[in-house]
Amino acid sequence: MNGLDQLVNAQPDPAGAVPLVTGGLALLLVLSGSPWRWARNVVTIVHEAGHALIAVLVGRRLQGIRLHSDTSGVTVSRGRPTGPGMALTALAGYPAPALLGLAFAGLIAADRTPLLLVLAAGLLLGVLVMVRNVYGVFTVVVSAAVLAVVAWLAPPGVQAAFVYLMTWFLLLGGVRPVFELQGKRRRGAARDSDADQLSRLTGVPAALWMLVLGVLAVGCLLLGGMLLVEPVFA
Repeated sequence: MNGLDQLVNAQPDPAGAVPLVTGGLALLLVLSGSPWRWARNVVTIVHEAGHALIAVLVGRRLQGIRLHSDTSGVTVSRGRPTGPGMALTALAGYPAPALLGLAFAGLIAADRTPLLLVLAAGLLLGVLVMVRNVYGVFTVVVSAAVLAVVAWLAPPGVQAAFVYLMTWFLLLGGVRPVFELQGKRRRGAARDSDADQLSRLTGVPAALWMLVLGVLAVGCLLLGGMLLVEPVFA
């Protein structure tokens, strides 16, 4: 079967407990210390990509993305500093990893594992065009290279396990940053966070925006998790 056939044709469900095992591994990674700080770069890439995508969709002019070694990031766009477009741009970051994880879970449920890998690599390369610092370029290139190698060289079983692990990581990794942000805000830090910007833009308290972000992340985790474990119990 050639590479194009692998992308077009549906792939079989993974054998055994792969969805549960990879979910457990992703949970351990998200709850870990140093490993999470390294893996969190992927979450930051998707977070900033969410800001960038919505900025473009609402008509703002995207200036660039910067990714930092402390796993923070910033997306700069130009346009009206207030209004619905700016509010949507500010809102898009934190839900982006969990929403992408939910979309990936849907592709997995449709047995399109190889196509998912190539699409993910394409999204990373799209982000690469807008990255404006060396560390950001390095992070995105390494992530895209790993995806491309798995998509084209790994056997189907390895592809399936990798995709499940990546999808679980996005779903679970979309939840932890929300709780981390709430912890910082409780300590009086992060007063210029996305939630605080949303509060200034809309007049809605930042605490309520934090609740919205939490509900979105947890909701995606629950829905995506149901799609991922369905083959185990079918």
